[in-house]
Amino acid sequence: MTALNERGEIVIIGAGLIGLSLAFELRRRGARVAVFDRFEPAKAASWAAAGMLAARTEEIADEPMRVLCNDALENFPAFVDAVREASAVDPQLRRDGIVQAAFDDASLERLQARARALAAEGVGHTLLDAREALQLEPALASTVRGALLTHDEGSVDNRLLGRALLAALARMHVQVATSEEIELEFDARRVCGVRTRWGFRPAEIVVNAAGAWAPHLAGVPDECRPPVEPVKGEMLALAMPHDFVRHTMWLGGCYVVPRTDGRLLVGATGERVGFDHRITAGGQRQLLDRVLAGAPSLAGFSLVEQWSGLRPGTPDERPILGRTPRDGYLLATGHYRNGVLLCARTAELLADEIERGTPIDPAFSLARFSNNEAAVGA
Repeated sequence: MTALNERGEIVIIGAGLIGLSLAFELRRRGARVAVFDRFEPAKAASWAAAGMLAARTEEIADEPMRVLCNDALENFPAFVDAVREASAVDPQLRRDGIVQAAFDDASLERLQARARALAAEGVGHTLLDAREALQLEPALASTVRGALLTHDEGSVDNRLLGRALLAALARMHVQVATSEEIELEFDARRVCGVRTRWGFRPAEIVVNAAGAWAPHLAGVPDECRPPVEPVKGEMLALAMPHDFVRHTMWLGGCYVVPRTDGRLLVGATGERVGFDHRITAGGQRQLLDRVLAGAPSLAGFSLVEQWSGLRPGTPDERPILGRTPRDGYLLATGHYRNGVLLCARTAELLADEIERGTPIDPAFSLARFSNNEAAVGA
């Protein structure tokens, strides 16, 4: 097969973490790459996320997704190292574990069962009683019954990761550009290229990594449109003294993620309300009620930021990866709540398919949707 550096240009539509990670991986392999987005690069859902790396804590029941997320977690540190070296920007990866707290008997029993399942899988973890939980995380409510610390999970600062990828791509001479007008062009068999405000750009490969906007790219044949819809998530941040909360934690209905800049992220709601990204009183109250129930000592801290993002959801909550009915047109979208965790693994899978023709698990193909009428029109 022809080496990537001898082939035509690859155009990626979408400059979120998925698209930027794919551009980074392809460029490292020698490909000629350009990235276009209607919005500012590394924003939208990539900027709005919390950056959790929780492949095991989330107890993913769907087997293909469980395997994909576990593989992504294992490979994530190497990816961050490569981005840090290429950009000189530290995305602040933390793998000090994620704490799940239990506040009643039923939740405690569930954590105990989860600990047994992790032990059977050979996954490092620590089951804590109430006293040990408060020693590990004194911010927890005194009513805590116990907690489970799952090792080797954690978080990355997704905003810093976006900046790092942009810096790395700039050093690698990859164009990342904003164009309000993006239209794809096809012939009867394959994709031909993309038209932006600078004119037509021919491409051997075009990858749609446009997130929640993936079904709405102009010029795309109906049979290639993915059934993706936006799922709004509201979040907030509190100003917090250093190490007041030490780990990423699940508190029963919400999560908290500490940042080294003194913010404590609290998230997240989930609503299918189209492209309405308003921050609402009800959504913010829901987050505050839940976080203060699990950690009432946070009540006196300042509320310093509120925001929302639109996650790209699919009917079965799996991403859509790889080929479409038109040659050269690939998808990398629908990552829903796992976009940060899956950005590097998605890039690797798409790059393998582009470079070597390595097939991606059909569980993630567009073809799994037998009736693609669910796809959203342009």
